[in-house]
Amino acid sequence: MILKKWINEGRIQRHSTNKIEVENLFKLVDRDLKDSKIKQLSTDRRFATAYNAALQLATIVLHAAGYRVKSNAGGHHWITILSFPEVMNISQRKRANYFDACRAKRNVTDYDRVGEISESDLKELLHEVADFRKDVISWLLEYHPILIE
Repeated sequence: MILKKWINEGRIQRHSTNKIEVENLFKLVDRDLKDSKIKQLSTDRRFATAYNAALQLATIVLHAAGYRVKSNAGGHHWITILSFPEVMNISQRKRANYFDACRAKRNVTDYDRVGEISESDLKELLHEVADFRKDVISWLLEYHPILIE
């Protein structure tokens, strides 16, 4: 399991979460999903904001499983995104790979160039994040109901 490897490497650590922390992370998700639909913002910025919602959902999963990425770990986003299939179900690997590709696109648009994100890129990401949010809620209700009820 990759999580054990990352613990041994000092990239992640054990973490005890609670309902308030999870609620606050969901508030970030919902804010970012709402903000990503503001038409006055650039497509690049809307994409980056939607990506952040996906990252926060992956963080919820990681925290619920009893882990967090260490603050000094390089590749914080990469680790968080690649972790959730290890926790939820390996069938989530395709989704994690998609979000990782979005992470790379977000990096380009945040640090290198403007106008790299198309409307179809944004729509696809918004759809995937909305589906992921539903799956995270279902997973929490099944495996960690005390964190969401």
